[in-house]
Order: sequence, then C-alpha cells, then structure tokens
Amino acid sequence: MSQTLGNLVWERHYRRVQLDGLTQQEVGGFVESSKGVSLTDDILETIHSRTDANPLFVHEVVELIDPDQMTENTAWTDIIPEGVRDAIGSRLGRLPETCNQVLSTASVIGREFEFALLRSLDPDISEDGVLAALDEALKAKVIEESPAPAGRYQFGHALIQLSLYGEMSSARRLRVHVGIGETLEQTHASSLAAYAAEIAYHFAESESVSGPDKLARYSLIAGEAALATYAYEDAVAHFERGLLARKIDLIGTEPATDEETASMLFGLAKARASSRQVNLIASALGAFSPLSRAFEFYAEAGNVAQAVATAEFPLAPPTLSSPDATQMMARALSLVPDESHDAGRLLSRYGGMLGLAANDYEGSKEALGRAIAIARREKDVGLEIQTLAYAADVSGNHLRWQESVDNGLRAILLATGNENAYSEVLPRWWTIVSSHHLGNLDLALAHALPLRALAERRSTPLLLASIANVPLVSLPCLVGDWQEGRENSDRNLELSPVSQAPLGLRVLMEYETGEFDQGEIYLERLLEAMRLTPGQSFTTGRTSMAILTAARITGVPKHLDVAESIAKSTLLTQFVPPLLEMYANAALAMLAVHRGEQSPVAEHSSSLLKQCGTMLWTTISVDRLLGLSYQVMENPDQAAAHFEDALAFCRKAGYRPELAWTCCDYADTPLSRNGEGDRAMASLLLNESLSIATELGMRPLMERVGARQEGT
Repeated sequence: MSQTLGNLVWERHYRRVQLDGLTQQEVGGFVESSKGVSLTDDILETIHSRTDANPLFVHEVVELIDPDQMTENTAWTDIIPEGVRDAIGSRLGRLPETCNQVLSTASVIGREFEFALLRSLDPDISEDGVLAALDEALKAKVIEESPAPAGRYQFGHALIQLSLYGEMSSARRLRVHVGIGETLEQTHASSLAAYAAEIAYHFAESESVSGPDKLARYSLIAGEAALATYAYEDAVAHFERGLLARKIDLIGTEPATDEETASMLFGLAKARASSRQVNLIASALGAFSPLSRAFEFYAEAGNVAQAVATAEFPLAPPTLSSPDATQMMARALSLVPDESHDAGRLLSRYGGMLGLAANDYEGSKEALGRAIAIARREKDVGLEIQTLAYAADVSGNHLRWQESVDNGLRAILLATGNENAYSEVLPRWWTIVSSHHLGNLDLALAHALPLRALAERRSTPLLLASIANVPLVSLPCLVGDWQEGRENSDRNLELSPVSQAPLGLRVLMEYETGEFDQGEIYLERLLEAMRLTPGQSFTTGRTSMAILTAARITGVPKHLDVAESIAKSTLLTQFVPPLLEMYANAALAMLAVHRGEQSPVAEHSSSLLKQCGTMLWTTISVDRLLGLSYQVMENPDQAAAHFEDALAFCRKAGYRPELAWTCCDYADTPLSRNGEGDRAMASLLLNESLSIATELGMRPLMERVGARQEGT
C-alpha cells in the first residue's frame, strides 16, 4: 500500500483524501434520519466517544439500540454490537497469547494506560515481555503511543478496550482492579488528591474483595478535589458513592455516624447546591438534608468549629431558607459565646434568614447590626461585606429600595475580590433590582456588566448564576431592546430551563413585539415550570403579572384563573415577604382591572399607594396601575393624577415601553371625560404612544393606538 501510494503521488490527477470521523452534529443527523429521534447533546457525546465517530461503528451501535432505550436510559452504552465485536475479535485473534494477556490487563486500567503501571500488574511477564507485547499491538494498530509523556499508550478505539474488558473473567478483573488501586495508592502517596478519583473507581469495581474502607476514603478525597475545581456533578457522584459504601441512606434524616461520614454529607450538600440540575432551586433545597445531618454530628460531638462552618455555609439565598434551617442556625448560635467572632459569622446568615424566611425585619436588622459590629471589631472585612449583602437582600424584600441600594453599594465599595459568591453577587443584584424599581436606570446599568462577569464565572454556583442573569434580561425590556433581552434570556434559560422569572420575561418580550405564537410557547413553558415547583411563592406573583399582561396585550383572557389562583396562594403563604405580597396584590389588581370589578380593584390597589413613583418588575409602573384602577372605579381626576405621575416617572427613568403604554392607557381618561381640550390631549398622548411603539416594534400597542385614533 505504501509503495502504491508513493507511485501515485507522481500522477497528475492524484489527490489524497483524509477520511475523518463524523462530527457530533453529524452523528445526531444520522440518528435522526435513521431512527427518527432527536437525542440530547449528552447522549450524542456518549455515542460519539464510544465509536470514535467511525461511521461503520456508529451505524452498528445505532442499529443495535431501540430508539426509546436511547432516551430513557443509558444501559445501552456498555453494549458492543456483534458485528463490531467480531471485527475486533478477528484483529485480536491474530496477536500472540501473551500480547492479548497484556492488553486485557491494560483494558482494566482504561482507554489510556502507563507502561510503568501495566508492568507492575503482571509479575509473570518480564519487562521485556510486556514491551514486546506492546510492540506487537502497535504494529497491529490495536494501540498507539500517546504524544506525551513517554511511556503512555492508548487503545486505538474505545470499543477495543471495552471488548477486551468484557471478555475477562470476573475473578481476574477483580484482582487487577485491586492491584491497580493499591499500586496507584502507593505510587502517588504524596499527591493523592490528583489520583483519588481513579483510585476510588478501582476500589469501587473491586469492593467485594477490597472492602468499603478504601472506597469511602478515596471517594471523600475525590469529592473534595472535585469541589475545589468546580466539578460539582462529579463531586455529587463521589460523595454519594462513598456514603453508599458506608451503608448510609442518601435520603435519610439520621445524623452522621462518624467524622468521615459527616465530611461526606457536608461535601454532598455543597456539591448538590451547585450542581447543574434541571430544577436548580429544588437542587439547592435538597442540599439541606445532608447539611443538617452533618451539623447534628458536629454539634453532638462538640466540634464547634465544624458545626459553625456547616451552619453558616450559604447553600442558597436566605429567601429559600426553610424554618428548619433557621432553627439549625439558632442552635448553632447557642454553641458559641454571644459576641464572639463565630457568633458574628452565624448572625450574618441568621439575620438574612429572619428577614426573608421568617419575614421579621426588625429581628433581622438587629442580628445583622450585631454581625457588622463584630466584623468591624475583628477587622473581618469579608464578614462585613457578606452581612451587607444579606442586608441589601432583606431591605429589598421589605420594599426599602434606597436602603437596599445603600447596603449594596457599601458592600461593593469594600470588596477585595476574595469574597464568596453570594457576597459578590447579591450586592450588585440588589443594587440593580432596587435601582430598577426606583427608576434609576443609569445606576442599574452601571452594575450590569460586572454582574454578568460574576454569573459567568466557573466558581459561581449555578443557582446563583441563574438568579444573577435575571436582571440582565429585565433591563433590556425596560428600554425596549428586545434583541439583547432575547439573547440574555436564551443564556439564562440554558442554565435553568424551568426558572419562572426569565420565562415570564420572555413571555412579555414575545407578546410586546406581536410574536404571539412564540409567546404562547413560552407561556406554556412558564405554566409547566409552575407545576414543577409547587408551593414556591418567590416568583409566582410576577408569574401572575406576566400572564395578565399577555392577556391585556392580546385581548384574549387565557389562564386568568391560574393567575388568580397563584396570586391568592402567595398571599396565604406564611411569612411572605412584602415584595412578594406587593407583586401578588398587583397581579390581583391587574385582574380586577381586566374584569372591570370595582371592589377588588379598590382592595388590591390601595395596598400599592405607598409604592407610588416606583416600577413593578418590568410589567407596569405603580402609578399606571393605580391610574387604570381609578378608571375602573370611575374617578377620572384621581386616574389622571396617577397617569401624570407615571408619565413623569417613565420619562425621567427612560422606561420607554412603559411610557408608551402609559400614554395609551392615559388617553382613555380624557376620551371618556370628553371635556374641553380632552380630545386634543388624548390625541397628543396617542401620537406619542404610537411614535415610541413604532420605533420599538411594539406591534400590538401600535394596533391598539390606531384603533383609538380612529375613535377620536
């Protein structure tokens, strides 16, 4: 073949074509055309890596698997098609017996292997014998040398390694796994963290022989190493495997039994809180159980330092804290002196929990104040920043917008760059959100890019990254930059496909621009997200507002009963923060306006009077909602006063979509009053509304204004 190719080079029309494997995308296209199913990227990556993208092997694997099995489970990943197995067997059958023995041992190490490790596992074969066997395998292209470092090899195809591994007797396979684990343990005694995952794997595969002790030990080391490199899903797997080796129930409630188990439970809590789950919020909440089990052990054992570290660990924002978490924090405080440094660390998070989970603003303020005093006394800048971050969170949730901004800016000013993720994200998040409500767009925008950088950092837990991205979607909506809003929305929904806030914002964007079909798709996704997170009230008020705004834009009263139900359920929730209560009342006021019901309008809009001159999410200004409410209550003078305030607020803030809607809604008041100069006033308002709506591509509003202009 080499001689023939060499001669062909001199031919005029000769051209050599390198046949590479299929890309992952091409594998997906092949599966879709042959099986009629669309596979996720994870499954495609598995097929791609298992087959090395060899078209023949891809075909054999895909033909072997039932389409439903591909998507429902991954048991098929260990199956080697008979045709592929025969082809591999034919190639291996031409190699000497010693060569096959060496290759079988290498297959237990993995796709890649080192000569030094392989040599130590077969004492019956000399070093020269192992080298000779590897040379034979290289000639047959069963293996190939790795580019670097020297002495490393890899199987030419993943299925060759799997085939050899599958042909071994279980007894020999167990013996080799034990040998690999013990050899790696001895060879890398000074750097176990780097090899712990590999060692744990081999002891897991040989647990029936090697026992649970080493498996648990190296699973713990591997889990901690994975946490340090932000490989949270790997960390979850390591800690769960170690706990199961110790016969610990993963969903139990009993405290840890020993120090090692407590460490694994604490590690599991940290990993779960940051892992990439479809429902990030449920993942964070599910992390509390192992955390509390670790805390109980440390508290009972008198290990105060670890009890404090466990209790204060920020699994999730205080908004998501449960009564059990608050009680755990209170118990932790009882373990330390009142004004100690440890007390300050605990009071910081406890203050956030009191203000949000327990809705106790005064108790929260007292606890946070004590924490700040202790932080300053101890010159602990990190603790002061963290406490200010929680204070900004509490202030914002209690509708104290300027106080929230002040706390956020103080935390940002003190930042050194060494804070935990919550201490970095929450101050900027609340500075943006509170400024957004106050109409200070410039201040909000000034912190948007730094917040995005924090959200995109690997060390930021995914739940926090998803939350951090929400203002990056809402800010473009406020100014009518729908393209940037959609792009930011796509990034956010990729992180958390069932997060209600970004879904609600996407619904608003699609309906505002007349993309009703897309709006309906995202609205259905929003409703499904609500079903997946029952009883969680922290976004449902805004969800109701999104549903009602969509109904107002289209004029089609869809899902109003759902919006009403979830808003009312929010108000019935124990310890609901004032922010969520305000959103729920706003939703019910919007519903009453839609239905033209005077009594409910009066009831729910009156609770908003203290928030005049602010914005309700991206949906509506408080004053526009009050203007609409007074229209329903047939009080045109009060309606006009609030609409005037809404116009002034929107112009100063630069909230142009809201300004356009305010002009349109306000025009109904002079049109219905029909006094001297009212029609001229309505005409000016409608002209301004149409001008903005046309510029921003708000087609439904353009049509609404056009209909009113025809009536004037």
